[in-house]
Amino acid sequence: MEDILESSRAQNLDLKLQKVGPFFRITATSLDTRKELGRAEGLIRVWFDGKLLHLDSIRLRRETMNMKRSIFGVGLFLGAVAIRHGFDSGCSTAQLLAINDTELYHSKLVKFYSRVGFKAVHEVDGSSLGDLFHMLTWGGRGTRMDANIEDLLIKWCSRFKPTH
Repeated sequence: MEDILESSRAQNLDLKLQKVGPFFRITATSLDTRKELGRAEGLIRVWFDGKLLHLDSIRLRRETMNMKRSIFGVGLFLGAVAIRHGFDSGCSTAQLLAINDTELYHSKLVKFYSRVGFKAVHEVDGSSLGDLFHMLTWGGRGTRMDANIEDLLIKWCSRFKPTH
């Protein structure tokens, strides 16, 4: 976790993880302007086969569009802290829903999360009774995606090594 936080500071980001029971919120604030640039929220759920990291939302502010592009985006930092928090909490799997508000945005989300290391496991489109549970859990329609937390850490940990 310390490597992620140190790398974020090198990108002028301050990341904070707040926890209340199983719920968590991660905020990314600009070290230059002290404005919040984004946040991620979710919870640690106990499920049949162990603990799950439930990634509920990642929201980025418009100001992130004007930032200089770096190899690390604000969203990637937020996701990295969430994944590390899940690992530290004993989770083996991370779950999210690539929301389907518009087809264009949905396809971009699925492509992004697939590149990160998530795999599509279920299309939540409201066509089955089982989708009702997903829609109530996630708050909408989209592509339910899962990832092995350890695999994500192995894939991405070298990206967050501090440069000295």
